[in-house]
Amino acid sequence: MQVVLFDNAKSEKLFPLTTIRAVGMLRMGIYTNKERWEIITGEEVFIHSRTALQALYKERSIEEAFWIDASVLPDNNFISEVFLLKLNQAIIDVNQNIIACRTNENIESFRISELPFIHIVKVLKDIIVIEYPWNIMQLNHIAINMDIDLIKSGNKSNFQNIPESVTAINQENIFIEEGADVQHCFLNASNGPIYIGRNAVIQEGAFIRGPFVLGENSMVKIGAKIYGATSIGKNCVVGGEIKNIVMTGNSNKAHDGYLGDSVIGEWCNFGAGTSNSNIKNTGGTVKVWSDEMNDYLPVGQKCGLIMGDYSKTAINSSINTGSVIGICCNVFGNGLLPKRIKNFSWGADGIHKYDFDKALLEIENWKKMKQNKLSSCEVTILRHIFDTL
Repeated sequence: MQVVLFDNAKSEKLFPLTTIRAVGMLRMGIYTNKERWEIITGEEVFIHSRTALQALYKERSIEEAFWIDASVLPDNNFISEVFLLKLNQAIIDVNQNIIACRTNENIESFRISELPFIHIVKVLKDIIVIEYPWNIMQLNHIAINMDIDLIKSGNKSNFQNIPESVTAINQENIFIEEGADVQHCFLNASNGPIYIGRNAVIQEGAFIRGPFVLGENSMVKIGAKIYGATSIGKNCVVGGEIKNIVMTGNSNKAHDGYLGDSVIGEWCNFGAGTSNSNIKNTGGTVKVWSDEMNDYLPVGQKCGLIMGDYSKTAINSSINTGSVIGICCNVFGNGLLPKRIKNFSWGADGIHKYDFDKALLEIENWKKMKQNKLSSCEVTILRHIFDTL
């Protein structure tokens, strides 16, 4: 039976990470939720997103399906409850929102009050929900451990032995996929697991403390210092000092500088020497801008940067505590940068708008470096966002 991961009204709270991406495609731990449910079910999983984004995703066939809130991280209890559902039954949260149901209808609204044919069988309180962008880095340690358990439950046995040149602590908690090149580095899995994906590279002299994930075809450069809980997605290059970040994929922080307590989209690049602050000098509560709430929201004591897709910083950029950089930004400026930089910004002063054709050309240039290119559908979505600024 099909699984459909749906976005609901909450998806806009996750901007700029979901400005051009469905919630089910957000990376956290090792996997996206789409990838997790495909491992759980052994079947292709479908995405039901906002109208503006739906063309990016394959249309499902019309048949009975489990509809699952894409923002819920599927722990064992949630998975068990979902697969107990019968036709036209639903699980809701404490706010009367559907978080899972089984039906042969094509659902557009996910409030139970608007679906008379759906019957509530369970109200779940203890669910792990990604509501705001900073939740991704705050809960990443949970996702990493969950994904390692998912791998173990599949009886996967094709991990490499740890090379003799590697200094490894708590070796039973280190998982190196076939094809990865890991030599003359330091791996400490005492505080959480370390997972190295297929064909990934850790260069000599790197120091890594788990929980840590390095995605397929990604690289950690010479002498890097990385602390958990950190997840680096596929096709990334990282170096310098990194702590508790999630990098979605195809992005680079290849040089010295500090990046901490942050969530980074796809196709981003940090110029050499770029650093962010992750805690206020007062030690007080960090507040971060939310487009959906049109206000600064309290996040906790630590938060660095939330960065949307296709954005980049100039060399030696200084990023303020609790900053948000939108999609398709070319960021440069003196001193501490503003805490809020809007989509398609050129510079950081909020005055200049990126020329759309120039932005597309530069995105194409970056994609070529990783043997990729923009699709016509992606261009249409970017054009719509640009025109509505």
